[in-house]
Amino acid sequence: HAAREGAREAAASPDTGRSVAAVRAALGDAGHRARVSVTRPARVGEMATVRVSLRHTVAAPLFGGFTLELQAQSTMRVER
Repeated sequence: HAAREGAREAAASPDTGRSVAAVRAALGDAGHRARVSVTRPARVGEMATVRVSLRHTVAAPLFGGFTLELQAQSTMRVER
């Protein structure tokens, strides 16, 4: 969901900071921990891609817990 929100913003605006902000907002409290990459060509019709990764610790009482790297990617066509 967060990567899609960022890609939607990247498709509509050349300001990649807006894409990063959209991703962080969609992630809520975990947004500040996410790594966000935005690839946005200047030419209309080409594809903008947003990649998001976030380390998440799963607490497991019997095993002491472990950490996962969650990743998502979304691509949309540049509109303007």
